[in-house]
Amino acid sequence: MIPSAAPDGPAAAWPSARRAWWTIAVFFVVAVLSYSDRLVLSLLVDPVRADLHLSDTQVSLVQGLAFAMIYSVAGLPFGRIADVFPRRVVIIAGVVIWSLSTAACGYADSFAALFMARIGVGVGEAAFAPAAVSMIADSFAPNRRGLAIGLLLTGMSVGSGMAIVIGGGLLEIANGGAFAGLPLLGALAPWRAVLVALGLAGTAPVLLLLTLREPLRQETEAERAHGTLRLADVLAGFRSRAVVLAPLYAAVAIVSAGDFSIQNWTPALLSRRFGFSPGEIAGTLGLVSILVGGAGTVLGGYLSDRQGARGGDPQRIRVAMLAATAGLLGAAIALASTGAQAIACFGIWIFMSAISGTIGITVLQNVVPNKMRGIGTAAVSFCNVIMGMAAGTALTAVLTDHVFRDPLSVGLSMTTVTGTAGLIALLLFGRAQAGLTGARLRRTGG
Repeated sequence: MIPSAAPDGPAAAWPSARRAWWTIAVFFVVAVLSYSDRLVLSLLVDPVRADLHLSDTQVSLVQGLAFAMIYSVAGLPFGRIADVFPRRVVIIAGVVIWSLSTAACGYADSFAALFMARIGVGVGEAAFAPAAVSMIADSFAPNRRGLAIGLLLTGMSVGSGMAIVIGGGLLEIANGGAFAGLPLLGALAPWRAVLVALGLAGTAPVLLLLTLREPLRQETEAERAHGTLRLADVLAGFRSRAVVLAPLYAAVAIVSAGDFSIQNWTPALLSRRFGFSPGEIAGTLGLVSILVGGAGTVLGGYLSDRQGARGGDPQRIRVAMLAATAGLLGAAIALASTGAQAIACFGIWIFMSAISGTIGITVLQNVVPNKMRGIGTAAVSFCNVIMGMAAGTALTAVLTDHVFRDPLSVGLSMTTVTGTAGLIALLLFGRAQAGLTGARLRRTGG
C-alpha cells in the first residue's frame, strides 16, 4: 500500500493568495533566467565549434554532460538542504553561482575551460527547482497545486524559447558590431559577448527573491511528531511508494530525453538543411517554443487540477498518456521537407511533452510527503538531466557523427531519439497509473 501524503491533521495557515501568486511570479522570472542560461549554447553551436575547433560530440558534451554531471549529483544534496534550511537563501545562492559561471563560459579558450564553466552553471542551477517546488507546495493547497506548478514550468518553457530569442538577438547585434568599445564585451567574439552579457544580467533577479517570505511548511501531525527525517527514513519513504514513483520518475525523464534532443538540435537542423540564419531561428523557433511550451504547461496544470477533481491521480496520468501519444507526431521531424514543417514538428513535441511533464510532476508532489518534497523534486531533476541533457543531447550527436555520419542527418537522429522516448514514456505512464489505481483500490477495499 502506498502511504498517503495528504494532511491527516491541522496544517499551518496557508499564505495569502497575494503572497502565493507573487512567489509564482518571481519564480517564473528566475525559471526563465535558469533555462535561458542553460540552453543558450544550442544557438551558438556552430560559432563555438569553429572558434574552439570542436566536433558535434564535444559540443554535446559541453551542452549535456558538463552540465548534467554536476547538476544531477549536486541536485540531491541541494534537495536535502531545501528540506531542512531556508529555501529562499538556497535559491539566491544558486542564481549568483550559475550567472557568474555563464559569464565565465564566454571567456573559455578551450574545450576543457568551457566544460568546467558549464559545470559551474550546473552547480548553481541544481539549487533552484527543489527549493522552488517545495515552497510552492507549501503555498498552495493540493487542489490548486497543479496550476501553480504548471506556471513555474511555464517559466522554464519560456526560458527555453528565450534562450533562442535573446541569444539570437544578441548574436545578431554582436555580429553587427554594436558591442564594440563596451567594457567586458567589446573585445570579445560575438558568441562570447552573448554569454557574458547573459551571465552579468542574471544577477538582477536576486533583488526580486529578496522580496519573498519563506512559507511555513505544511506538515501532517505524523510528520511534526517525527521531526526532521533521517536519510534512512527518506529512502524508506521512496521504497514504500516505488510502485508509482519508479515508473513515474522514469516516464518524466524519458520525455525529457526527447525534449533536450529536439531543443538542442533543431536549431542546427534549421541552419544546416534549410539555411536559416541565427536571427531567423530566433524569430521563429524561439517564438514557437515560448508560445507552445508555455501553453502546454499552463494547460497541463489546468487539466491536472480539473481531472484530479474527477478521478484523482489515476485520471491525471490518463491525460499524460494521451499527451505522450500525440507527441509522437512531433517526433517525425526527420520527414520534414521544409523549415516550416520542421518547426511544426518541434512545436507539437514541445506542447505535448509540456502537458505530460507538468502532470507527472504534480502527481509526484501529491504522492511524496512534505518533508521529502525537496529531495523528491531533486530526484526529478536528477533523472531528467541524466536521461535528458546527457542521454538525449549526446545520443543525438553520437548518431549523427558515428551512425549516420552526416551533419545533415541530424533530423533523423532526433527522430530516432524522440520517437523511442515517446513510446517508452507511454508504457511507463501506464505502469504508474496501474500502481495508483491499485493503491486506491486497496485503500477503499475494492
